[in-house]
Amino acid sequence: MKKRILFTGGAGKAGRHAVPYLVEAGYEVHNVDLVPLDSPGVTNLIADITDSGQMFNALSMHRDFPDMEQARGEQSRAHQGRGPQPFDAVVHFAAIPRILIKPDNETFRVNVMGTYNVIEAAVKLGIRKIIVASSETTYGVCFAEGHRDFHSFPLEEDYDVDPMDSYGLSKVVNEKTARAFAERSGFDIYALRIGNVIEPHEYERFPHFFAHPEIRKRIAWSYIDARDLGQIVKLCIEKDGLGFAVFNACNDTVSANTPTRELARQFYPNVPFTREIGEFEGLLSNRKIREVLGFKEEHDWRKYVQPGT
Repeated sequence: MKKRILFTGGAGKAGRHAVPYLVEAGYEVHNVDLVPLDSPGVTNLIADITDSGQMFNALSMHRDFPDMEQARGEQSRAHQGRGPQPFDAVVHFAAIPRILIKPDNETFRVNVMGTYNVIEAAVKLGIRKIIVASSETTYGVCFAEGHRDFHSFPLEEDYDVDPMDSYGLSKVVNEKTARAFAERSGFDIYALRIGNVIEPHEYERFPHFFAHPEIRKRIAWSYIDARDLGQIVKLCIEKDGLGFAVFNACNDTVSANTPTRELARQFYPNVPFTREIGEFEGLLSNRKIREVLGFKEEHDWRKYVQPGT
């Protein structure tokens, strides 16, 4: 039987690529969002993550009409009871995606309470695998006031995260929420510090980025191909037993045709390195997802852009 995934925010920039990746990998995906995702094989429910009752309902009701026909059949017996078939995992991407879209307090409220509601409902309904979207902004520089140095390079998951903005702060709180529920339940809850999401059509902008590397200075030239993010989510679903875990979700290299050390010397000359890195290795390190989850990027930007352009 296919695993059933409830995915919040599937209609967003990251979700609309990650969800089809999961469907192609054989998962049944139910998208919960304020707008539906028009994608083959995906069912949708319009719901508000800031409403706790709606999240409990979303996780405990039928996905679609065919589920009602099967409620008393084999699928129902498989989970030892009548009624909706339970979800095997929850992937929570729904959020206000950055600052300056909503007032700061609303960004914080939606992201923090929404995440609390989704995790609480999933845990109390016995769903043992939960994946939440955190962010590279937790490293504190992306939305900082003025120039701010990172503490050290490369940026790895044990970094002392210290954002000053409402969005990055909401993601730090969400990681703490995830950890608290994992401690309480013993379930696996993984937080993904997602780098700058790049959709396939956006590679046409990379030559401009190469000519003006200062544009991506605040995100340490990180990126994650939206399709590779789908692979990371799949690997998280399949990796059991880690309890609470944080992973940087990014591709292998910097989104620049300038060597990594040269970028750091030019834009962050006072930031120390804690280890040796490869010539173009990402300053937002994905070493952990490669070593722990077995991630192998499929969409290096060099497949779509000539380095010399």
